[in-house]
Amino acid sequence: MTPHIKRWISGVIAVPMLFTIIFYGSEVVFCVFIIVIIIGAVIEYNRMVFNGGFVREKLQVLIIAILIPLAAFSGDLRILLAVIALSTLAVFSLSLFGMNDHSIDAVSVSKLVFGFIYIPFMLSHFILLRHSNDGMMWIFFILILAFSGDIAAFYVGRSLGKRKLMPAVSPGKTVEGTAGLLIGSVIGCVLFQQLFLPRLPVFHASVLGLSGGIMGQLGDLCESVIKRASGVKDSGSLVLGHGGLLDRLDCLIFIAPYVYYYRIFLTVS
Repeated sequence: MTPHIKRWISGVIAVPMLFTIIFYGSEVVFCVFIIVIIIGAVIEYNRMVFNGGFVREKLQVLIIAILIPLAAFSGDLRILLAVIALSTLAVFSLSLFGMNDHSIDAVSVSKLVFGFIYIPFMLSHFILLRHSNDGMMWIFFILILAFSGDIAAFYVGRSLGKRKLMPAVSPGKTVEGTAGLLIGSVIGCVLFQQLFLPRLPVFHASVLGLSGGIMGQLGDLCESVIKRASGVKDSGSLVLGHGGLLDRLDCLIFIAPYVYYYRIFLTVS
């Protein structure tokens, strides 16, 4: 089965389920869904960066990966910041008890802290968005931004891609594919704005499409760095035609917080 067919099969299965959860599910259901997604992504992250062993570190990341989205669900940003700050204090303090003259190593702690910031905290911005006015539509806006760009990049890159974007990081990415991604993201965002977010000015929809597309590409490349540093091709094999769950979330990890703060500081919608 070709990657092209696998992508379409996974899309046909995933899109209706995703639409149902976002559109018909309550905020509690949506929060549980995000927590499940976060846990799956963290498990893949743990497997990549820690390999065998490090059971205590893996368990700590998983526990914090549940606490952070729950804190976001509370709607109180003070609680969210407290969970992140206290979790950082806790993991560094606990690491002291495993050190001796022959094993003083801060790398595992750094991987742990990075893990719960990179995945649970960043993806918890979906929960924060869900709490806001028109939050449901903004979540769909992010998905359209990411998926329209991804589809355009895939087909433009396959048909026209010649110049490598960053071969040392991601050999498959091309300059032409990235250009297609940005154009696809802008078109997708403007069309969605016209149909479902009329309060959002066209200018901001266009800027979000362009800059959000750039952020998504950066997210993709940054996840590629993690994979290459860990010596793996895919983060997993859960998503048919896309590799692991983290491979599918890499752009959203960057786009979700970016759109959240763009909306807060630069738009009135």
